[in-house]
Amino acid sequence: MGRLFLLDLSDDRIVSLNSDGSDRKVIVTECRYPDGIAVDVAAGHIYWTNMGHPKTNDGSIERADLDGRNRTAVVSNGGTFTPKQIQLVAKSRKLYWCDREGMRVMRADLDGSNVETLVDASQGDPRPGPDATKWCVGVAVDVDGGKVYWTQKGPDNAGQGRIFRAGIDVPTGQTGSNRADIEVLYEGLPEPIDLDLDLDDRVLYWTDRGDPPRGNTVNRAPMDSGSLDRPAPEIVLTHLMEGIGIALDLAGDRMFVTDFGGNVLEAKLDGSDAKPLLVAQGNLTGIAYAEIS
Repeated sequence: MGRLFLLDLSDDRIVSLNSDGSDRKVIVTECRYPDGIAVDVAAGHIYWTNMGHPKTNDGSIERADLDGRNRTAVVSNGGTFTPKQIQLVAKSRKLYWCDREGMRVMRADLDGSNVETLVDASQGDPRPGPDATKWCVGVAVDVDGGKVYWTQKGPDNAGQGRIFRAGIDVPTGQTGSNRADIEVLYEGLPEPIDLDLDLDDRVLYWTDRGDPPRGNTVNRAPMDSGSLDRPAPEIVLTHLMEGIGIALDLAGDRMFVTDFGGNVLEAKLDGSDAKPLLVAQGNLTGIAYAEIS
């Protein structure tokens, strides 16, 4: 059946449940504004980000067992500013995350060592960043393709959101601030938030928190189209209440989505057969799906 792990921002806790909505358990409490979550099935761990106070450099990343025990800090308070979505790449044993007010895309080893800034969008602005167009929020990684993808959401409902792509490593002789390989995939989006990838069919999925008709949606687009033949995003799911988290179950041809209205939705990858699993459960942020034996 698979297992879902979701973050309840209103109560600062992590909830685990079966993918049909049953067997719901609170496994971690007293988080510090949790936003992104990832699962390491092989090691039996969950990792999550704590945003902390957006105006203070006190963000962190924590780890616990799948049942919430043995909780430990991976990136201590202040090791990142306002960490948002997080992705775990099993092949390289790396964590990737976006730092919103820090205006960065970052990564580290699973134990929190070797913290790197892959992208610094600040252009010299102080942290916390005053310009929301530079805020990095969602992140996804194609390790075999050698690319990292991220969103910069822009101000609320402003139509200034963008999705970017760059090499998974900073080019030799360049830095996260001046790297020359950054590509804008989409711009003029309402407010793009979290990302996920279908690497088999080469499709990029994302949630958008902005206003309808293009916002409060799940969107998808081909990953490999060039700038001259890139199609407009396809909206596959609508009527979200400020869409935030997304997790794909590719083997099951389905997605799971959370929104800030406290809903967890399940739908096929094309958006059909949408149904609620949970309704009005506070303010939900990140979600992760895993097959756990």
